[in-house]
Amino acid sequence: MTTREKLAAILAAIQVDSGNRGLSPLFQAVRDDFAAACECLASVEKPRVAIATGFYIPTGHPPAFETDGPLGAYFLLRALQACSISATIVAEQPILSLIETLEEHSGRNPQAVVSPAGRYTHLVAIERSGPAIDCQHYSMRGFEITEYHDNRQLEGILNDADCLTIGIGDGGNEIGMGKLPHSLIAEAIPRGDRIHCRVPTDYLIVAGVSNWGAYALAAGLFVIRGQTPPWHLFDADGEWTLLQRMVQEGPLVDGVSGLTTATVDGLSWDAYIQPLIRIREILRS
Repeated sequence: MTTREKLAAILAAIQVDSGNRGLSPLFQAVRDDFAAACECLASVEKPRVAIATGFYIPTGHPPAFETDGPLGAYFLLRALQACSISATIVAEQPILSLIETLEEHSGRNPQAVVSPAGRYTHLVAIERSGPAIDCQHYSMRGFEITEYHDNRQLEGILNDADCLTIGIGDGGNEIGMGKLPHSLIAEAIPRGDRIHCRVPTDYLIVAGVSNWGAYALAAGLFVIRGQTPPWHLFDADGEWTLLQRMVQEGPLVDGVSGLTTATVDGLSWDAYIQPLIRIREILRS
């Protein structure tokens, strides 16, 4: 497969609307952004990347951040590290503490990735809550959740004109979705008129699950660089172990069920992990 063919196949693997959210029109609206986002990340000589994530579920048991987002952010972080690219996590303290624990367990320096400071060449927002037209944050069910998110540092990065931005989302209420017309979100997504995030990004990747978008962006980076990823990255068993640890130690909750189960967006593990398995096959082709 050529580079272009691999990128197209990777995108196809993640643009599956398993939750029947009405995402097909969103997939089509930004279908060229995926390859462009991979190119923009690969083309900078010495990138410094901020990875933002975090979507709070106040109706969870217990109330907590959801599994979609942190798992993908941590995957992308490790992929960038494998490419010798400097990257840090931007999130609320519960997520930072969780990433710090995982990094310590892996024998790395957690302060290098959970204490971001300075300027960045890129921002990647993965399932990151963002404000709607009324400046409030909303869940997919239309609940107002503004108080649970601190966007002050993130706003500083977004307002840096020299920073290229990539949004990854799956519902219309995440940072990056402001690139899409409000009428499209309002028509395609339940409660879209209320929840549509007004914050755009330079590039937008719409995936069936936001974590899948992180897998795809990492894979696209390796494809464009002509680099073979470490064996442990695109590994289904490894992701299962990490998801279990994140749920137990976070805790994190499933964003659909609200339960502390090792699931993402209400999908079974077998259904959730298929895009990663397919991406691994593409990378080996």
